[in-house]
Amino acid sequence: MSRRRVCYVTGTRAEFGLMQTVLQAIRDHPRLDLQLVVTGMHLSRSHGQSIRQIRHYWSIDSVVPWKDTDPATATTSATRKLVQVFDRLEPDIVLVCGDRVEAFAAASAGLLDGRIVAHVHGGDRALGQLDDTLRHAITKLSHLHFPATHASARRILRMGEQKFRIHTVGTPGLDGIRDLARSVEPTDTQILVLVHPDSPDEKQQYRQTRLLLEQVRQAATGRVVAVYPNNDPGWEGVARALEACSWIRTVRDLPRAVFLRHLMDARVLVGNSSSGIIEAASLGTPVVNIGPRQKGREKSRNVRGVPWEAGRILHAIQRSMKKRFRGKNVYGEGKTGLRIARILSDVELDDRLYQKLIRY
Repeated sequence: MSRRRVCYVTGTRAEFGLMQTVLQAIRDHPRLDLQLVVTGMHLSRSHGQSIRQIRHYWSIDSVVPWKDTDPATATTSATRKLVQVFDRLEPDIVLVCGDRVEAFAAASAGLLDGRIVAHVHGGDRALGQLDDTLRHAITKLSHLHFPATHASARRILRMGEQKFRIHTVGTPGLDGIRDLARSVEPTDTQILVLVHPDSPDEKQQYRQTRLLLEQVRQAATGRVVAVYPNNDPGWEGVARALEACSWIRTVRDLPRAVFLRHLMDARVLVGNSSSGIIEAASLGTPVVNIGPRQKGREKSRNVRGVPWEAGRILHAIQRSMKKRFRGKNVYGEGKTGLRIARILSDVELDDRLYQKLIRY
């Protein structure tokens, strides 16, 4: 029996970190071959060129340039190049994760090139800038769905997707998360800051980030570590605010295990990252989630949501730092990577799967 080729297209450090155990399970599966295509923010010098970290541990089959221009031009160019890559690699399945433009480009190219498209983390809700729109568009471009929660699976069903396509598997970002965090040396991080733009207005993002950092400064009695934002429009404003603060340690990129160790050791994560929504609860870390970026996502009880208001941010940080979280993570935990690999190896790649028909 020939091995089935699964091509994963990655565009950001965040989704690549989430997908580590899925990629490992595919690579180790006796009936699957993993292909890896790298694009997007991984290539950006301003964001630490995380492709260098990928190369340490993974074999990269293709690198697709991502123009550092407006998202529409970059996405259009990458989609065209991805079709060419798929023609060369001839994957049986194109695998994508999440809600970003890189995943949208890959799903579009895969569908139009006649490939089966599989999507991880569909059906979630998150306001972001274009997150909800792009995520649900990717769902409609995809043939296989791997939602993290039952609520997300129900949304996909209500979008008209047939039930046989939907497999609720949990989130792969929680597979072995504690062991991975403990595999590196402890840190002395007290507060971890991770802010992404929730608007393309750079000046607004600069002001908001400065406001947040001032509240962190008042609450901190130990080390503060801030991670660079992703490359959504407006990121330069966030980055300038971080670089202007000499009293924090700012890092452009971190290996996943090191990032998780900082997250585990921190008494609180402050910002608006999906890491606070998905991973933090499994590590016992309280979260102060600021603003509308994660609006609509299911949240565990470790998350306090506040608007961009100085007093409320400070109060939430101070309260959150008092006690670790001991509750349940709503996104589950364990063996998601193995589940996804098994389904990818067993599913029939036939006309019934490829030819989509809305179910009502």
